[in-house]
Amino acid sequence: MKIKFQNLSKQYEPEHVILNPMDFEDEVHTLAVIGPSGGGKSTLLRIIGGLIAPTTGKLWVDSDEIRQNEASLQQYRKTIGFVFQQGGLFRHMSALDNIAVPLEQVHGYSRTKSRSRALELLERFGLKEDAGKKPAALSGGQQQRVAIARAVAAQPKLLLLDEPTSALDPEYTTEVLNVIRELKEEGMRFIIVTHEMGFARHACDKAAFLCEGSLLEYGESAQLFAHPETEQLQRFLGKLLEWNV
Repeated sequence: MKIKFQNLSKQYEPEHVILNPMDFEDEVHTLAVIGPSGGGKSTLLRIIGGLIAPTTGKLWVDSDEIRQNEASLQQYRKTIGFVFQQGGLFRHMSALDNIAVPLEQVHGYSRTKSRSRALELLERFGLKEDAGKKPAALSGGQQQRVAIARAVAAQPKLLLLDEPTSALDPEYTTEVLNVIRELKEEGMRFIIVTHEMGFARHACDKAAFLCEGSLLEYGESAQLFAHPETEQLQRFLGKLLEWNV
């Protein structure tokens, strides 16, 4: 999938710049977006997903310009799967309904087809016995697996994940990352904002380093981690590795 943007930026007030103007163009299969907190990673992901509009610039996905009017954005969002930091599940719905209801109301599935698809995914992600449980009765890892199942249910052309393990214990983090790795092995294209550097390095083809609203480095993950060019990335990786066992 080719993603391109030109002069893309985001600011809310003259003194509150989130993303400085940036250009990008490449084929994206699996991309990790890394960098310090407040660097603009989540904002960039939401612009790519059509959830917020850029202040300046244009975005193309597979050579189609993503036009910033609501009718166009609604159609575009149907082709994107999105997983948020803490899932964003509907608290009053069961795991099954969290997957099935959006298929019916957004994608036009019949009730029978939507529930069949939801059960298929719950079984695949090891959640068949939890289909009737509401999010409060699920562990953090289970909630995120339901969120991923919901995001991929309609077979999106691109999956966007915004720090899907940030609120999880290490055990649950591994659960979720294993699911994402399985999706990669099946050909799912995704962009993930993550602080899990091992996953970014070994499970993603490319990596992008955002710092203070600027895209400072981009390239093959193995190369970027092994030979960081900017002082900012060297310092960022050095801090993360300081306490590694």
